[in-house]
Amino acid sequence: MSHAPAATGGADRRTGWLLLLTGTVGWYASFRLAVDDRRLLSDPDYRPSCDISPVVSCGDVMSSPQGSLFGFPNMLLGLAGFAAVATLGVAVLGGARLPRRLWLALNAGALAGVVFVHWLIGQSLYELNTLCPYCALVWAVTIALFWYVSLYCAGRGFLPVPRGVLTVVQDTHWMLLAAWYGVIALLVLTRFWTYWSGLL
Repeated sequence: MSHAPAATGGADRRTGWLLLLTGTVGWYASFRLAVDDRRLLSDPDYRPSCDISPVVSCGDVMSSPQGSLFGFPNMLLGLAGFAAVATLGVAVLGGARLPRRLWLALNAGALAGVVFVHWLIGQSLYELNTLCPYCALVWAVTIALFWYVSLYCAGRGFLPVPRGVLTVVQDTHWMLLAAWYGVIALLVLTRFWTYWSGLL
């Protein structure tokens, strides 16, 4: 049992770096979307830097009803949420011991985020027919955040996961995450196959 504190400390630091990295990257992508959205509102002829083609475009997504699902631009949720995640990452790396309730709240927020992200993926691919690069970056970091915060909470006993299941998932965590990303990449590839094949 003497090795448990060290292992926990290492898990804390890894999770702290994860929070800081995903929070920073997600905040930057949300910030870029917010800047472009503001410029579009003031100048309808403005073309965002991520408007690369009719398929790869942020402008169409931002101006759609799906881009303001709750009555305000979705990226404002990202600015607030990812800033909080990055701040928690700094706190953990600084040695703070976050209470169980805060970890569970973070996990619940990440779950809500990953559900929202998958709804946006479906809307982007099958309703808007557009792939937003900054949105895709938010998708990627939100999935990673949810995945590893869930693993951390389960490993600390905060979530009721059977030990055998947890061991298998911990041993194959990167493969399972890669498969998750792979399914999304396959959906993107097949949905816009005509466009991608035309680039070859």
